[in-house]
Amino acid sequence: MKNKVSNYRRYIGLTQNQMANNLKISVTAYRNKERGITPFKDSEKVFIKNKLIENGIKDITIDDIFFN
Repeated sequence: MKNKVSNYRRYIGLTQNQMANNLKISVTAYRNKERGITPFKDSEKVFIKNKLIENGIKDITIDDIFFN
């Protein structure tokens, strides 16, 4: 199952470029992760979860974002 990162990213108003910059990776690397071509590192998953919480998506888990 494909992760839902792109939907959540757009919901909080961030571009792939902004997320890549936040994670200190290239836009191409980020795009490949979002498409499921390469996996997100655990530290990236935690960062994304915390970014969503900061932007008002409370009570979200890594499982909600990446696995459910």
